[in-house]
Amino acid sequence: MIITHGRGVNVYDDQGNEYLEGLAGLWCVSLGFSEPRLVEAARRQMETLPYYHAFASKSHGPAIDLAERILDLLPDTMSKVFFNNSGSEANDTAIKLVWYYNNALGRPHKKKIISRIKAYHGVTIASASLTGLPNNHRDFDLPIAGIVHTGCPHHYRFARPDESEEAFASRLAEELDALIVKEGPDTVAAFIAEPVMGAGGVLLPPQTYFDKVQPILKKHDVLFIADEVICGFGRLGTMFGLEHFEIRADMVIMAKQLTSGYQPMSATVISSAIYDALVRQSEKIGVFAHGFTYSGHPVAAAVAVETLKIYEERRTLDHVRSVMPRFQERLRQLGSHPLVGEARGLGLIGALEFVEDKKSKKPFDAALAVGALGAELALDNGLIVRAAGDALAICPPLIIEPEQIDQLFDRLASTLDQTHAELRRRAVA
Repeated sequence: MIITHGRGVNVYDDQGNEYLEGLAGLWCVSLGFSEPRLVEAARRQMETLPYYHAFASKSHGPAIDLAERILDLLPDTMSKVFFNNSGSEANDTAIKLVWYYNNALGRPHKKKIISRIKAYHGVTIASASLTGLPNNHRDFDLPIAGIVHTGCPHHYRFARPDESEEAFASRLAEELDALIVKEGPDTVAAFIAEPVMGAGGVLLPPQTYFDKVQPILKKHDVLFIADEVICGFGRLGTMFGLEHFEIRADMVIMAKQLTSGYQPMSATVISSAIYDALVRQSEKIGVFAHGFTYSGHPVAAAVAVETLKIYEERRTLDHVRSVMPRFQERLRQLGSHPLVGEARGLGLIGALEFVEDKKSKKPFDAALAVGALGAELALDNGLIVRAAGDALAICPPLIIEPEQIDQLFDRLASTLDQTHAELRRRAVA
């Protein structure tokens, strides 16, 4: 399938077919395709300073402007921004900074990082180790040492019979506490979490989950890394998931909607306490020996600055809040479909999980690849969604209008019917 161009919430292939881009590319094209202001921002920057680096005490205007704008959007505890080129790199940087930070504090053994089963944090060697999806580990010899995984906070799939969301959250918090104690608090450095888990299936935390987890981290002096790569910049109806779930992070990771996907760029944002320790250690060593050729690339930074300006000027958050009730209403209506065990979502992100039996929540045989079948049939209906196992993930551009939301879910409803019919046909055959 060859995509040739896009406009608004739609993309087009080389056969002339139009598709509603129901995943915003890869969770990233927040402002839709062919936004002229972002194109012009890139062109203008290419003419003035197409490249410069941030090594050897050098910088440039777009990166400085962008860093200041990002910090203005975050709690006052956040102090400095380190630019990378992808979410994977941003999480790799977070790991390195956690290790460097604990060395600076004279804690050479406090290096382990706890992630979660079904988490997604990237595919480089270190970030793929944080990722909690088997296919990202299998035959890649991952995870690397020092990465530990705790339970997945998906109530529908992992709660015990009759276990409430709050009771489930309490159990997960207790299991995290026990894991830290088992590993040794003097060896556990950080905990990383997406506010809403994206590629793992759009999994929402159970009620009070982060309220219960954070005191445990504080008790054991474990840093909290909030991976906002998918949730950041309005996806949940707040600028960041931090606000919605009242998360007090020590590091914040962002990418994707930072540039509306128009340029590769990410950021690892750290607290003042972490920064101060990094400075002391770098003065001791004589250099802070971390960075990328394209860190804070001026064209990417200029596009990101323009993206943030558009969010503010067009009141994108207000728009998301105005349309997300319709999105969630249409999403949950599909929960009654015979194929759907759970319809879940928040803001402008959601998923439908397919099950063989709704009452028992019995999943389909993995060999049937029902999620992939649904995503393939959606293309025939002019809709792009993504299979996450046997769930279909939906995450449209933030600019989507109410009538386009209805169009999306009308096409998705037809897709469910066709998927159901195809499964029955195969069963008969």
